[in-house]
Amino acid sequence: MRTRLVLIALLSVTCLYAKQRLTPYLTDSANNTGIAVIVCPGGSYSWLDMHNEGDSVAAWLNQNGINAFVLRYRVATIPAYVFGFRVLGIGHKYPDMLTDVEQALEWVYTHADSLRINRNRIGVMGFSAGGHLTMLSYLYNRTDYKPTFLCPIYPVVTMRDKTYTHQRSRRGALGVWRQWNKAMQDSLSIEDHVRSDCPPVFLVNCQDDPVVKYHNSEMLDSALTVHHVPHQYLQYHTGGHGFGATVIKGTEECHQWKKEFIQWISNLNQ
Repeated sequence: MRTRLVLIALLSVTCLYAKQRLTPYLTDSANNTGIAVIVCPGGSYSWLDMHNEGDSVAAWLNQNGINAFVLRYRVATIPAYVFGFRVLGIGHKYPDMLTDVEQALEWVYTHADSLRINRNRIGVMGFSAGGHLTMLSYLYNRTDYKPTFLCPIYPVVTMRDKTYTHQRSRRGALGVWRQWNKAMQDSLSIEDHVRSDCPPVFLVNCQDDPVVKYHNSEMLDSALTVHHVPHQYLQYHTGGHGFGATVIKGTEECHQWKKEFIQWISNLNQ
C-alpha cells in the first residue's frame, strides 16, 4: 500500500510539471521599450527554477521596460531527476522542450501588435539547461518565428565532451538510453552547430561555477567568434551557478551582468 501511494504521488508530480504554460509579464505602457524576452528557467531539463530564473527575471526585465514571458517548458520531471529514470521511465524528452519554445515564439509574434511589441526585438533568455534551449530556439527552429537575439546565462553547451558535459542535463534532455547515443550527443552539442546567420548573443558565466563547467561557455564563445556572430561574452571570476536575477545567490561581481545586459539590449539594433 505504501509503495502504491508513493507511486501515485510521483505520477502526480509528473503531471504537474509536464504542463506547459507561458506566463506574460507586461511592462507599464509608459515604460514599454517594445522589447520582448521569452525566459527559459534552468533545472537540468528535469525541473524548473521558476523563482530565481523565472519570475524574478521577469520582474527585473519589467522594471527596465522589457516585456517578459516565462515559459514552463516540458521537462523530464523531478522523479526522473532524483532517480535518473532508474525507477520510472517517465518524463518528456527532446524535442518536446524545443517545440514548447517554438510555440511560445509563435504566440508572442502573433500577438505582438496588441501587446505593443516590436517584432524585430523578440528574443530568448535561458539559464543553465534553459541556456542550452535558448540556443536551440534558433539553431534548430523549425518554424518561421525565430528570435532576434539570444541570451544564454551560464549555459549547458556541449553534450559530447567527456570532461565538460553536464550529464544530468544530457540525461534529462535525451533520457536514460538516448543519452549514450553518439548521434544525439553530437546533434545537441551547440558548439558544433553555430552558424554565421545566428542573431546577436549575450553570454554570461562564472569561473567558479560548481555545476556547469565554465568551459561550456568558452566553447560557445569560440564558436560564435569563428562564425563572426556579433556577441558579448562576460566571464566573471565569482558567482557560481543559479543566481538568475536575484541578489540572494551569487556575488556582487556576477550581479553586474544585469546592468551589462540592459546596456547591451538598449544598443542592439538601434
